[in-house]
Amino acid sequence: MTGKIRKTEAEWREMLSPEAYHVLREKGTERAFTGEYYTKDDDGVYRCGACGHPLFGSETKYHSGSGWPSFYAPISPDAVDTAKDRSFLMVRTEVKCSQCGSHLGHVFDDGPEPTGLRYCLNSVALDFEPKKGD
Repeated sequence: MTGKIRKTEAEWREMLSPEAYHVLREKGTERAFTGEYYTKDDDGVYRCGACGHPLFGSETKYHSGSGWPSFYAPISPDAVDTAKDRSFLMVRTEVKCSQCGSHLGHVFDDGPEPTGLRYCLNSVALDFEPKKGD
């Protein structure tokens, strides 16, 4: 993809489920341990649930015990953007899709090597594309 994806909130609301809209566009959070991809271990690519942009490969996914799908690195350095999140009386780092700006979750510095990062994401913010057979 070459350009940023821009839609009105009405267009996003029409194309996303209510839960996906709440998380992706209103910066909501799904309940811990309830997401479709929390325990998924299949090989493939996790894409943005709003625009389909590739975000994370399954090889960087790990079980953090947090209740949400966790990854230690994005699929490429420019796959995601980050921003300060000062909501709920704390400072966190929000993770957003670099193509459409949708909220995916947060990144923390308590992850495994080699990055030491934990990208803690909402399942509803992702779509999984299984690896195709060789």
